[in-house]
Amino acid sequence: MMKFRLSSSLLLVLTVAALMIIGSGLAMASSLDKWKPDFDPSGAKYKCIVSNVSTPALVGTHAGFEMRDELWKRTNGQIYIDFKPLSILGGEVEVLNMLQMGAIQGMGVSSVASTNLGPRFGIVNLPFLVDSFEKLDKFTSNEKLYGHFLNAMDHQGITGLDITGYGHYGWATTVPVRNIADAKKVKFRTAEAAVNQLSYRNWGFNPVAMPWPDVPVALKQGVITGLDHTLAVCYLTKKFEVAKYFTEINYAQGLFIWIFNKAWLASLPEDLRQTFIATVHDVAAENRKRTAVWEAENKVAAQGEGVEFIQLPEAEIEILKDQSQPTYEKYAEEINRLYPGDTYRPDNFLKEVQDFLSE
Repeated sequence: MMKFRLSSSLLLVLTVAALMIIGSGLAMASSLDKWKPDFDPSGAKYKCIVSNVSTPALVGTHAGFEMRDELWKRTNGQIYIDFKPLSILGGEVEVLNMLQMGAIQGMGVSSVASTNLGPRFGIVNLPFLVDSFEKLDKFTSNEKLYGHFLNAMDHQGITGLDITGYGHYGWATTVPVRNIADAKKVKFRTAEAAVNQLSYRNWGFNPVAMPWPDVPVALKQGVITGLDHTLAVCYLTKKFEVAKYFTEINYAQGLFIWIFNKAWLASLPEDLRQTFIATVHDVAAENRKRTAVWEAENKVAAQGEGVEFIQLPEAEIEILKDQSQPTYEKYAEEINRLYPGDTYRPDNFLKEVQDFLSE
């Protein structure tokens, strides 16, 4: 048998790398200690691994732990949701693939990333459509339209059950943005998503697609001078330490769609499956009620630390809305596309949602 001998330098590199990985894992585990269950899950008959990329400090992400605890009570310890936030399982695209293959059972996926497997989910990313808590409540209360929305990944073997959120999108900037002319001077970081990029280009702005981990350094070095995100996320992740202004245009909401592997759900006994679905619905609905209060609390806290909040004039908001029409036209076809598993088959789903929310 051939033997290999590692050089001392290579061995040192590998050892350091291993220690870094172990250290990172331990730090992440430690950061989740306060959210450990107050029960022993080892006796559960069914285990459901659920992923999310964000911190449980976001009310919409914390819903994963709330689902875990409530489901444990309702099933008398038969189902345990092993919730793994903070990108423990990796980025959203790779986790979506894991979910589709059945390697994990669920995911609280961001609405932006969800379009990778369910283009219809992109309807909530369109600017100035589901742009308020009231409109989100109205949308989720319409069983026909909301049910069709949640069925977006059915053809991929994935079932959508409900939504939680983390506030309204606006602009955190290093200089005050009081009008569109000011905004055109800002280099805005946006998510690496086509709809965001297109919206910003249609508005005549300068979008810079950038992974979230790169943002702190880029912001400090002036590579970007603004962020497209929610005020709560900017506050909790300390982006306001550099970007001292926040323009509240509220053109969209930060949303997590709670999706699950269809085959896994079908494998549960009927009574437990119904309990599982009802629990996710109930927890998500209750969680959404707290989002507005939570956002307001973060705003007050940020103001106390010197952040100035700015309202874009209504006339300028109307200009942005008009300039957003090409974004609607670009994505209408894929949002309206029907699949074999769709029980509701509208001719124009996007228009139905627009008309319903404008009533």
